[in-house]
Amino acid sequence: MKATLYYRGSLTSCNYDCPYCPFSKHRDSAQTLAKDRAQLQTFVHWVRLQAELGHRISVFFNPYGEGLTHSWYREAITELSRMDHVDKVAIQTNLSARLDWTDAVNPAKTAFWATFHPGQTKESVFVAQCMELRQRGISFSVGSVGVRSAFEALKSMRAALPDDVYMWINAFKDKRDYYTEEDIAYLRGIDPQFERNAADYASMGRECRTGQDVFYVQGPGLVKRCYKDRKVIGHLYRDGLEGLSKRRPCAMSCCDCYIGYIHMPELELERVYGGRILERIAGS
Repeated sequence: MKATLYYRGSLTSCNYDCPYCPFSKHRDSAQTLAKDRAQLQTFVHWVRLQAELGHRISVFFNPYGEGLTHSWYREAITELSRMDHVDKVAIQTNLSARLDWTDAVNPAKTAFWATFHPGQTKESVFVAQCMELRQRGISFSVGSVGVRSAFEALKSMRAALPDDVYMWINAFKDKRDYYTEEDIAYLRGIDPQFERNAADYASMGRECRTGQDVFYVQGPGLVKRCYKDRKVIGHLYRDGLEGLSKRRPCAMSCCDCYIGYIHMPELELERVYGGRILERIAGS
């Protein structure tokens, strides 16, 4: 079986203080960090064992907080990237951590979803980190939330990055009718795929690969079909991939987030992102 696993452990700490984020400048206790580390080590061990069962695995880490400031996330990415049956390992990160540890990864299987936070880091510092990834041969995309206060910073970042680095914009959806036609045109100039993200997709009862070969794993091993669907469908370490896999049409009224709607077959987004859909790099 070929499966994609999104993993989120107990980590909730971050070194940034974005005003819209509940985890800004939060510091986890030593107990919580130890728990998160143990959970991640258990997960990596489980992935290692899947080689014996003939499974092929891709992993995306999307923690609440910043994972790469902690050694166990760096170690997990390194180890996973070196496993023959792992096709890809990616992580969502603010790119604030050092990158010398990536000397040990398999760059052909490692990818970064680098989120730029205007006001939290200097453009020059963030771009330098991107250029280091590029020099190391590691695939990455750059993106940010398209709030109006960030428009100029986003345009400046787009100009500062090489043309072949894909930059995505997440639509701000907390307010209805937030964007004018001029706003949409502006953001399309930065991210040609912006309007795909700005849409909310009717999904109730529609086909979706989540729960079939895409799974959202929580630290203790609990598995959900989709990160927004609270229903637990099983336990990774008890049920395994075969026990979890089942066709499960969407139970939500709509899908409005990239890591959800990319798994709706009817949208055919593989034609847009190809083999780089996990790290969100659109083709030219």
